[in-house]
Amino acid sequence: MAERLKKCPLCKSGRFLNHSEIIDHAVSKETFIICRCQDCSLLFTNPRPKEEKIGPYYDFPEYYSHEKNNKNLTQLIYSKVRNYAVSEKVKLITKLKGTGKLLDYGCGTGEFLSAANTQGWKVTGIEPTEKARTQANELLHGNVFENIDLLDKKKKFDVISLFHVLEHIHSLRKTVKKIITHLKSDGYIIIAVPNPTSFDAIKYGEKWAGWDVPRHLYHFNETAIQNFTEIFDLDLVTINPMPFDSYYVSLLSEGYLNPKQPLITKYMKAVTNGIKSNKEAKGKPGKYSSNLFIFRKK
Repeated sequence: MAERLKKCPLCKSGRFLNHSEIIDHAVSKETFIICRCQDCSLLFTNPRPKEEKIGPYYDFPEYYSHEKNNKNLTQLIYSKVRNYAVSEKVKLITKLKGTGKLLDYGCGTGEFLSAANTQGWKVTGIEPTEKARTQANELLHGNVFENIDLLDKKKKFDVISLFHVLEHIHSLRKTVKKIITHLKSDGYIIIAVPNPTSFDAIKYGEKWAGWDVPRHLYHFNETAIQNFTEIFDLDLVTINPMPFDSYYVSLLSEGYLNPKQPLITKYMKAVTNGIKSNKEAKGKPGKYSSNLFIFRKK
């Protein structure tokens, strides 16, 4: 069921130490160990479920990225914010390249790709989850594939995006290398990941929803991102904040911290801490609850 890593998934160093123990509050209630690499500073779950066995850990109501139906207030809010975020993503890639070919790795149910397509982008998606992939292909006419190996190896993209996906990929180095081979020489890779050194991460500690073990296999602090950039021979062009994430993560974290608190109290605390997190990060690139990194090939 589990695999124990002997080397850091990012830099392949064997020098790592136990960093913390985190409970899977969402599904299994199991405790997982997070290690910290002494060389590149990546935080990673070790041991972790094997790729073919991790599916059941995604089976819980709060995992909304693969759902379209709004079943409660939190999911409704998530859906509204997601729709706004989709429009912002399309604006971002259009600002970078105008139009062109877009690959969204971990595209979920395909809303971003569909919106980009209406703006003139030629779109392709990768989505390993069958249910989400089926829904995405209803929008995108079969242009969503189960894995990157099913793409034509000669196919190149102007923009490749991984929005909150990198932390889920088991074969980290191998997959990132494959992704880069599909990037045009003047193209961009956009990667969004949670920040384990943000205000809300420190505020909630072990109860921080951004840990999301074992679904999140890795956690990238500032040093780990710098090493990621060097290992894959990329240039970091810019860092954009993702301010809405602090509210959503704080909301989930409040639920883990005190499951019995009244709903209105939970929402008020989440908003308060989300505001504090964003205020603390203002003017400091890479310090938000989640950050969006834009890379180019060197």
